[in-house]
Amino acid sequence: MTAEPRRVVLASASPARLNLLRQAGLAPEVIVSGVDEDKTHAPTPAELALALAEAKAAHVAARPEVFGALVIGCDSVLELDKQALGKPADAEEATARWKAMRGRVGILQTGHCVYDTAAKRFESATASTVVRFGEPTDEEIAAYVASGEPLHVAGAFTLDGRSAPFIDGIDGDPGNVIGLSLPLLRTLLAKLDVRITDLWV
Repeated sequence: MTAEPRRVVLASASPARLNLLRQAGLAPEVIVSGVDEDKTHAPTPAELALALAEAKAAHVAARPEVFGALVIGCDSVLELDKQALGKPADAEEATARWKAMRGRVGILQTGHCVYDTAAKRFESATASTVVRFGEPTDEEIAAYVASGEPLHVAGAFTLDGRSAPFIDGIDGDPGNVIGLSLPLLRTLLAKLDVRITDLWV
C-alpha cells in the first residue's frame, strides 16, 4: 500500500506559483501569510527576496493547523540598477517602470524557503535569472498597463502572460521568473531529507 504524500502548503497567493507546483505533480494547499512586505528590509534585492520568503514560510509554519506539513514560501523582486522593484503601486508607476526597463537587462530574484514543520527545520536560498527586456512602444506599454496585469506581478511583468512578447530572452530558469524555481525547490527539499518524487500525487 502506497503511503500518502506529505502535506504541502504554499504560503503565497500567487496563482502562477500554484500552477507551477501542480504541473510538477504536487497538490499544495494555499495559506496566504499576510506578511507586511513593506516592513522587511535587506541590503540587496537578492537578500530582500530571501528575507521575505523566509518570513512568509515562518509565519504560516507557526500556525498549529499546519503542523506536520511542508510549507513553501517565495517572494520575487526585479533587480534593476541595484534597486529591488516589487509590484507597482498603480498604473502610473507601472508605465514609468516599463519605460525605464525597455531595452535593458534586469535580474529576477526569487527567494525560496521550505519549512518542515514536523522536524522544525527550514532551508532557504535565492534563485537569480537574467531578463533581457525588449523595446515595446509607448502605445504597447499603455495597452499592457491598461490590462491590469502588471499591477499584480513583481517587476510589473511576467513571462507567462501578456508581457511575454516584450521579453527578448532570459538566462536561467524560466520558472524562477514566473515565480518559483522547481530545480531549487528540489534541492531545498533534499536538504530536508525529502524527495520531491515522494510528494507527487
